Order: sequence, then C-alpha cells, then structure tokens
Amino acid sequence: MAEEKKGKGEKDEKKHEKHAKGEGPIVPKQEGEKKPKKGGKEKKAPATIQAAQGKAKAKGDHPARLAEAYKANVIPQLMKDFGYKNPMQVPKIEKIVVNMGLGEAISNNKLVEQAQEQMMAISGQKPVITKARKSIANFKLREGQSIGAMVTLRKDRMYEFFDRLVSVALPRVRDFKGVSSKSFDGKGNYTLGIREQIIFPEINYDKIEKIKGMNITIVTTAKNDEEGRALLRHMGMPFRTA
Repeated sequence: MAEEKKGKGEKDEKKHEKHAKGEGPIVPKQEGEKKPKKGGKEKKAPATIQAAQGKAKAKGDHPARLAEAYKANVIPQLMKDFGYKNPMQVPKIEKIVVNMGLGEAISNNKLVEQAQEQMMAISGQKPVITKARKSIANFKLREGQSIGAMVTLRKDRMYEFFDRLVSVALPRVRDFKGVSSKSFDGKGNYTLGIREQIIFPEINYDKIEKIKGMNITIVTTAKNDEEGRALLRHMGMPFRTA
C-alpha cells in the first residue's frame, strides 16, 4: 500500500511539473466521462437550421431598396389617401409570378432549357417547368409534356425584380408610353404582358434562339382595384395617363 501511494504521488508531481512548464493544464477526470472516438464525425445541425443559416448569409445585411422605400414613403402616403388607422391595413405586394408559355416546345425540347436559363437570369431563382395536364390530339400535345416555365418570387427577390422591371426593363420597350391601368382582376391583382424577354439587361441577345414573351402577375393584399392601383403607382409602376 505504501508503494502504491508513493507511485501516485510521483505521477502527480510530474503532472504539476508539466503544467508549470506550460505543457498542459491539469484536468481532473470526471466520473462517467467518455473519451471522444478517434475519427468520429462531428454532429451537424438539422437540415432546416443549416438552410436557414445559409439563407441568412445569402441575404446579407442590406434589404431591398424598394422594400425600404415602401416602409418609409408608401405606407404613410397610402394611410393618408385612404384614411387607414393602422399600418397593417395598408396593402402590400404579396408575391410576383412570372410565367412563360412555350407552345413550340412540343417539337423543340431545347426551348424549355433555354427558357429556364433565361428566367433564372431574370428573376435570380430557379423556375419550375410546367407540364400539360391532359392530351390534346389537335395540338399534338401529350399529357405530362413540358410546355412552359414559371417562377414565384417573394420578399427581397420580389422587390428587387419589381425594381428592375419598372426602373430598367420597361423603359427599354420601343415607343414605351406606359402600361395599362385596367389590367386588374377586381381584387387588386395586376397582370402585365411582355412581348420580348430581351428588354431585361440580364438576357444576352446573341445567345437567344427565338424571341419569347411572358406574363407577370403581381399579387397584392389590396381589397379592390383602386387600392391596388394606388399601391403600384406609389411603388413606381408607370401607368399610362391617357
């Protein structure tokens, strides 16, 4: 017993000497503590948390310019015009849906891939390929065949796309005199038709095989067309005056 105590005492002295030389701290081993396995994998956060962290990094610290303008200028102006008592009553843009129909994709499958690339460049988001719901013999259309591309934008991407649309793309239309103010659906939602996708500066004219048009639907929380028209006008939509 005396020899065992003496051996333990010598080991403790050696540990203290190492600690004094800066070789490592003295860490008493706790009961039930397990050593980490060699070559073991580190535990990762759940996929949903990783996705949220990735979105936060991609978003950055600077919100969309038009989103800040909406909070600072549009909300007070609409509250004054319509007599809203609460800022939450003020209508806002909920989402923007961009749809491109490709009837000629029945005979040329490359048009779908090109449309997908172009819409990704325009919107900054990967579009969804739309497929035929039923077969139509007269149009040589089969059920499940790819006939278009669609993308739905929300939040910052929505505001950035709307900003580019009204500030850059629409003024590039030949003989542009404004857009119609009558293309509302009765519930404050507005649909705009574009004949050429080349009005967007993101599209490279040399790589285009064919000129294609698209429909842009702006979905708002307005209760009627009057509120929706006022919202879009204050947001910068160039409505035709006459």
